Amino acid sequence: MFYLRGCGRWVAASFTKQQFPLVRLSSDSAAPRTPHFDVIVIGGGHAGTEAATAAARCGSRTLLLTHRVDTIGQMSCNPSFGGIGKGHLMREVDALDGLCSRICDQSGVHYKVLNRRKGPAVWGLRAQIDRKLYKQNMQKEILNTPLLTVQEGAVEDLILTEPEPEHTGKCRVSGVVLVDGSTVYAESVILTTGTFLRGMIVIGLEMHPAGRLGDQPSIGLAQTLEKLGFVVGRLKTGTPPRIAKDSINFSILNKQTPDNPSVPFSFTNETVWIKPEDQLPCYLTHTNPKVDEIVLKNLHLNSHVKETTRGPRYCPSIESKVLRFPNRLHQVWLEPEGMDSDLIYPQGLSMTLPAELQEKMITCIRGLEKAKVIQPGYGVQYDYLDPRQITPSLETHLVQRLFFAGQINGTTGYEEAAAQGVIAGINASLRVSRKPPFVVSRTEGYIGVLIDDLTTLGTSEPYRMFTSRVEFRLSLRPDNADIRLTLRGYKDAGCVSQQRYERACWMKSSLEEGISVLKSIEFSSSKWKNLIPEVSISTSRSLPVRALDVLKYEEVDMDSLAKAVPEPLKKYTKCRELAERLKIEATYESVLFHQLQEIKGVQQDEALQLPKDIDYLTIRDVSLSHEVREKLHFSRPQTIGAASRIPGVTPAAIINLLRFVKTTQQRQAAMNESLKTDQCLRDADRLQERQL
Repeated sequence: MFYLRGCGRWVAASFTKQQFPLVRLSSDSAAPRTPHFDVIVIGGGHAGTEAATAAARCGSRTLLLTHRVDTIGQMSCNPSFGGIGKGHLMREVDALDGLCSRICDQSGVHYKVLNRRKGPAVWGLRAQIDRKLYKQNMQKEILNTPLLTVQEGAVEDLILTEPEPEHTGKCRVSGVVLVDGSTVYAESVILTTGTFLRGMIVIGLEMHPAGRLGDQPSIGLAQTLEKLGFVVGRLKTGTPPRIAKDSINFSILNKQTPDNPSVPFSFTNETVWIKPEDQLPCYLTHTNPKVDEIVLKNLHLNSHVKETTRGPRYCPSIESKVLRFPNRLHQVWLEPEGMDSDLIYPQGLSMTLPAELQEKMITCIRGLEKAKVIQPGYGVQYDYLDPRQITPSLETHLVQRLFFAGQINGTTGYEEAAAQGVIAGINASLRVSRKPPFVVSRTEGYIGVLIDDLTTLGTSEPYRMFTSRVEFRLSLRPDNADIRLTLRGYKDAGCVSQQRYERACWMKSSLEEGISVLKSIEFSSSKWKNLIPEVSISTSRSLPVRALDVLKYEEVDMDSLAKAVPEPLKKYTKCRELAERLKIEATYESVLFHQLQEIKGVQQDEALQLPKDIDYLTIRDVSLSHEVREKLHFSRPQTIGAASRIPGVTPAAIINLLRFVKTTQQRQAAMNESLKTDQCLRDADRLQERQL
């Protein structure tokens, strides 16, 4: 039995000293001031790199702690970025001046936009990435970022101090303890531990501790978090075997070529580093009944599948797919790992069977009959923390100034990690300067949907972003992420460069001007038909037709409009991106008006803030069931809108909460008015005394 000092009282925890080492504590007066940083980021993965650079861009002296500097920017699983839903996240990270989009534009080997058959609101930018090149470019960026220090080291513990009385939480983090016993102090700490919290690698029936192949897991830190009272869960993921490129018969497989022209991820780039004709192809093959047979006959040799730990629903192992969807053929994409790499990544064949069975299964697949496995696939099981224990700024409820980002919150994927990282970095820096948090709502971006889903709903399986999770898809498109977030990032967070801000302002004003001009040009339908013969417009329309309405036709773009009406439209074709975005704005003009009305309604609910210090378990001014009280107490929603999205919180409870909020606001307003009146009377009395 030990006692943990926190929030001005002794908190009992029933663990033995031998099992869990004590959390290290300090007082502000006793804490040494060197080394001391504004923000410490633990972990150099995709969340950690974005968090560290975001904090540094905001002006905070930042330390990035990682096991090994040479693994910064390492793509531990698939050699690709983006996709449906994920490409939106990358655009939004880039709009906040994040790194991954720019690095992908410098490191890709195959660029393609997915979902082209549907509207541009759900297009998914995606690229195959050269692993070696991405890591080199990311490390170059990280090691040359002003205000950012990188240090090798493993964190064993957290340094905790008394809490700030004006904020909720049992204690406050003020630094970290490294494995060698040394301490580093900071005003905010961000954990981006990935799969390292008590990580365990699984191949067949063999299991050994590791956060990633070749790297040791983090045990002490996991114990510290559990001891502090965080609810800990267990998740699993996996990766496919790697295959020798020269052992594959590509000639009999379906070839997938890149887009021409390639669409860059970053708003700051007009094109990518490599021409389409120099990019590498991907190839498609499929599983067959022999694969199913090998899986089903050898389930007893696969502990990863038998475990109750939840794996990814949307990127499952081949074993899970065979069990869930029997007698089906499953796609296998053969993806290059780099320009000079001899390895192929078989996307869709994540597996944890014993190595010899993996090779047997691989050679059953068309085109892979003579394939040579260079590295077997493996599974990873790891701890995550229930994300309902964090706020929308990604700061924890339990420990002040402690932020979580990435797989520690139950997500999967590089893009989801990067999105959380940039938000955590911004808010950790804003916390240091005592500024309001930077929160992206569901109405503002996919990042907002991701974080709101996590903080209100939680997750029991690795969370992946999809366009289907987003209510306002037509407004939250990949093309307008800069208009939505760059301006806010510059003004509210200070994380965006002057150059990027000015570019976003120019684009915003150019779009507004272009739309206004297109609305002002009106001709009869017959004249439009003469000017643009290919347009399928009905000549029987009696009212004049705007140029903006003509642009909505699939066969019309800004170039054809500018040829028909050179003045004043020609200038809007000089910038390809501007011309394409005007086309998209025209496409969605009518439906966007109605969606904006819906967004305003949601924003009204989000504007109704719930008191941060409200004790849902004991408050008597509002009628709530015991179940609802427990759910609100655990998730601690910050707004009425967030409370309404928590499963089990009934509409009746929301109405009662709404009444409580309005009554509280009225009482506070009356109190403020009373204080103001009292102050005026006191001022009048003092003035009268001076006159006498």
